[in-house]
Amino acid sequence: MPKTEQWQWYVEQFSPTELHHHAIEETYFAGETPFQHVAVIRSAAFGKMLIIDGDTQSSQADERIYHESLVHPALAATADRSDVLILGGGEGATLREVLRSPEVRRCTMVDIDGTVVELAKRFLPEWSAGAFDDRRARVIVGDALAFLASDPDRYGAIVSDLTEPLADSPSNPLFCERVFLDIKHRLRDDGVYVLQASTAGFHNMQLHAKMARTLRRHYRFVRSFYTHVPAFDNDWAFIACSDAVDVAALPAQAIDAYVGGLRGENYFYDAETHRRLFSLPLYLRRELAKEGDAF
Repeated sequence: MPKTEQWQWYVEQFSPTELHHHAIEETYFAGETPFQHVAVIRSAAFGKMLIIDGDTQSSQADERIYHESLVHPALAATADRSDVLILGGGEGATLREVLRSPEVRRCTMVDIDGTVVELAKRFLPEWSAGAFDDRRARVIVGDALAFLASDPDRYGAIVSDLTEPLADSPSNPLFCERVFLDIKHRLRDDGVYVLQASTAGFHNMQLHAKMARTLRRHYRFVRSFYTHVPAFDNDWAFIACSDAVDVAALPAQAIDAYVGGLRGENYFYDAETHRRLFSLPLYLRRELAKEGDAF
């Protein structure tokens, strides 16, 4: 019997010439919100998965690889962790990781799609692990553009967990010069801004390099880092930005002290992993060094 006869399949068209297939065991939700198409499924290989506009956002089996990479290098380097801002992150896992630091007194999360937040609470409670109910969490369902323009506060760390700036994405307007300036105005002078920043494979690193070139206009230190995320079947990249600290050069002792103070145990990130995250292959370093277009 052909293997495919046993299953229905979620097929992610990652590019015009690349498909990723996941066997579906159960579909919890599939439908449209006012902003995007959302599905929550359980796959045979990766457990529960959140899918937005046909793209995998995270999976139960390995979301901690992605979310620990996004959050902890930046927070480890942040001088003042008392007030943190998250842009996007509707499933609550980024909020969970930030709130594991006992030094965080308030974490504000702004996501435009309240339906995603409610679906995550209902079907993906493991992602937030109670973070939505933490008294330090301030969850705002609304437009991040409007929030950045009106919010008077400044933050020790800003974490951007937005979808990629593709033409049909609600995140697309947030990747432009004006918004990057608004973000910097909300960041403390000694703070760190970190964002998920697309793919870092030899065949798909161009968007990441474009994002890095744009951010170099605004910050003294702009450091790319990446890791393989199995559910994405890709090397996924991030960028850490600051005028005060080079996140790539953070001493191991500082990372160990930070990780040791977190509530609960890390799955992926520590001082040794930090060195690996920022050790970029030659082809990616060459791409980042090129002149080219920016947002």
